[in-house]
Amino acid sequence: MMDIAVSERRDIEQSSIIDLYKANEWSSAKKPNELYKALVNSHSLISAWDNDKLVGLGNAISDGYLVVYYPHLLVHPDYQGKGIGQMIMKKMKEKYANFHMQMLTADGRAIDFYKKIGFEKAGQTEPMWIYDGKEH
Repeated sequence: MMDIAVSERRDIEQSSIIDLYKANEWSSAKKPNELYKALVNSHSLISAWDNDKLVGLGNAISDGYLVVYYPHLLVHPDYQGKGIGQMIMKKMKEKYANFHMQMLTADGRAIDFYKKIGFEKAGQTEPMWIYDGKEH
């Protein structure tokens, strides 16, 4: 396995973030300034690095006490399947372990990933949104 460093840091260059989002074909890359501001102002931002290359990140939005929502988890396609997403989520789950609710929205292949790390369907809930992207 590669020597990947995972840490909570906000000093990430905007271009590195946008490159990661483009590599994963996420539509939020089309709003680079808003995406960057949203990530660096998140309650938590965990990033994964292969030396000086950003290879993954996840963020959390929270009230700081009871509820945390994990909106983004991305790993560069060249690094997927190597446990990096699990390392990022492990740090998140440790930080928010005592919270009343940890939640996220998963689709496609991500559903099985999140089930493996302990998430489950939230009762009889129905995901709903107003969304500007097209990839879901």
